[in-house]
Amino acid sequence: MRGLFITLEGPDGSGKSTIARFLAEYLRDKGYDVMTTREPGGTKISEDIRDIILDNKNTNMSYVTEALLYAASRAQHVSQKIRPALDEGKVIICERFVLSSLVYQGIGRGLGIEKVKEINDFAIQGVEPDLILFFDIPPEIAIKRKTKRNQGDRLEREKIDFHKKVYEGYLSLMEFYEGKITKIDATKTKNDSFQQVKLALDNLLEKSKEE
Repeated sequence: MRGLFITLEGPDGSGKSTIARFLAEYLRDKGYDVMTTREPGGTKISEDIRDIILDNKNTNMSYVTEALLYAASRAQHVSQKIRPALDEGKVIICERFVLSSLVYQGIGRGLGIEKVKEINDFAIQGVEPDLILFFDIPPEIAIKRKTKRNQGDRLEREKIDFHKKVYEGYLSLMEFYEGKITKIDATKTKNDSFQQVKLALDNLLEKSKEE
């Protein structure tokens, strides 16, 4: 049986990492074989690319280079880790996937959704999430949460206008991907957010059993 692929999307500081842990524990308690991962990253090569992308010293990186590096990291991730895990019947929980590139590079960087989608379609070779969870939180709140804990990486330290553009990009793509993305109110407490996630997940698990 093919596994399930769940991705968590949203602004930095929206609580994705915490909910990913809760979600993994919930699924393991139900008896599922769960793999958690993240993007950019997830494999040695992909993590090396992540370091280049997010390094605060790389301020002169072109937006095209940035988009291609994300796609390259993702291609390795899918090939080495995600596709094999799906073939083994595992449930994969991944923080960020293609949707992040569409909004951060396609909209935030102004490269265009179609161009960024094209390079990522090549990278993922047909591997698509079964469930996309969008953690909806205004960027002003999310950035405060994130930078309270650390100084932030190269993208997190972008001006608020960039993060607003990214957030608006997520909202616009909610309409474009109607029916494929579940919105989670991330302004609530972690437990409240997780209850919303559980509802979406349980619906997915029921459907997968019926198929």
